Amino acid sequence: MSLVAYEERDGVARIRLSDGERGNPLDQSLADALARAVRRARADDVHVVVLSAEGRAFSVGGNISAFAAAEDIEQMVDDLAETLHRAVSDLHRMDAIVVSVVHGVAAGAGVALAAAADLVIAGASARFTLAYTGIGFSPDGGSSLLTASVGLHRGLHLALLNPRVTAHEAHAMGLVAQVHPDDELEAAVERVVDDLRSGSRTAQVAAKRLMREAAAPGAEAALRRETLSIRQRAADPDGREGVAAFLAKRPPRFPSARHTFALEEER
Repeated sequence: MSLVAYEERDGVARIRLSDGERGNPLDQSLADALARAVRRARADDVHVVVLSAEGRAFSVGGNISAFAAAEDIEQMVDDLAETLHRAVSDLHRMDAIVVSVVHGVAAGAGVALAAAADLVIAGASARFTLAYTGIGFSPDGGSSLLTASVGLHRGLHLALLNPRVTAHEAHAMGLVAQVHPDDELEAAVERVVDDLRSGSRTAQVAAKRLMREAAAPGAEAALRRETLSIRQRAADPDGREGVAAFLAKRPPRFPSARHTFALEEER
């Protein structure tokens, strides 16, 4: 089974995450397939890229089971982050205007991947949560660049407390461009694609470059910092405990969490 489907027609590349039964978890296999599809879209010199997903969720984020099974979690997470970041960087820098289509859950790197697009279109069912710190990891996938869209303190709120944000809340904070009823989402996306294709490509490319450079001039350095950070967090005791707790469906007991041990001592 292809984990990422690719189709190009009339100047529009459609990239679709296709591991829908599992919620499109971002493991190395899917990240490799995604990076290949994005490179292909760049080579095809398309006008528009539509990034969407099959199944119940856009993406549930990283494959926690794969993290738990890894012999060298630090190397595994480093490889995965680097591959995902290449795809994200290509989406940022390509001339094509990228439209992401989000339904269901977008969690962890799924949020960052959706936000790598130039326009994020969401169904009313969409929910967004970063969730990294909930398992003792730090954000990756370009999550730190969300501050350019939502602001520093709102970004910190998303990263530190991991709220589940509705599509309309994401729209209000600047992450999502449009929200539509789920049964109207596909038609709404096609209208956006048609509007883009009927416009001046050269002007759109110039606008994308100018605004992205102004909003995040250090994007490449930010992605590198994310890789270095998440590989360290994944390998340290909090990261290992977070993964174990997630799979056991229990609250984590992070070694660095002073509050947890203070409560234990009180008992």
